[in-house]
Amino acid sequence: MKCQRFLSIPIIAVLLLMGFICYITVFIFIDDWVGLQSSAGYLNVLIFTVLASLCLFSFSSCVLIDPGHTPASYIPDVEDSGVSDQEPKKNVIQSRCCDKCSTYKPPRAHHCRVCRRCVLRMDHHCLWVNNCVGYWNYKAFFTLVLYATIGSLYSTTIIITCALQKDWEFSGSGSLKVFYVTCAATMAALTLTLGTLLGWHVYLIIRNMTTIEYYEAIRTEWLARKSGQSYRHPYNQSVYKNITSVLGPNMLKWLWPVAVSHLKDGLVFPTPRDNS
Repeated sequence: MKCQRFLSIPIIAVLLLMGFICYITVFIFIDDWVGLQSSAGYLNVLIFTVLASLCLFSFSSCVLIDPGHTPASYIPDVEDSGVSDQEPKKNVIQSRCCDKCSTYKPPRAHHCRVCRRCVLRMDHHCLWVNNCVGYWNYKAFFTLVLYATIGSLYSTTIIITCALQKDWEFSGSGSLKVFYVTCAATMAALTLTLGTLLGWHVYLIIRNMTTIEYYEAIRTEWLARKSGQSYRHPYNQSVYKNITSVLGPNMLKWLWPVAVSHLKDGLVFPTPRDNS
């Protein structure tokens, strides 16, 4: 049933785009630059193929892995909620009850209107993977953006290098120049877009936040300043702990999208108070 998620126009469009980029990079630009039969051509094809394969694997993992949902038997632990004594516990329980699901939801869980359920540590619903990005597949999403950015940058570099070494006075027709310029501009724009998205999620990981929590924090921080108080994201620990909470404690597995054995149930998250 999960494979049916691939039957989506955005996903098919992404797969077609990946296939097109791989084809023109390998069989047009690398071949025209150094030749596929040369050692340099073989090396560049190998590097780009590895990047493309990792990107495709991360993409498939992000589509197929369930982000995690709230168990039907879940009940919030008010004593361990981290709220102040002045805040009534009844209000805490009510705030953790989903109006649409009519069930309790854990910390950092949010209701997705598309999936029609509460998703654990929900970051956002991604149209391009036809799935929510949440607790169990966030690492796959991050590695997808990372490998896609590196692959796009690599392809852009090859296209520009190939164009610069070409003798356009003898071999360059008008249509060929348009093709080169169009491909270079498209890949540069794609690299910039993906690089911006990568930088955004690096920032979120360092601060141990989701996209939803970031925008919630803006309003909370504004209210705190208005009342003369300071705000700190409750799950923001040290940079290293924030990174390992997503990518895992083993650095050798940081870039493997399905290495998520460090994840627990997604119902409880450590806070700086736990270390004090």
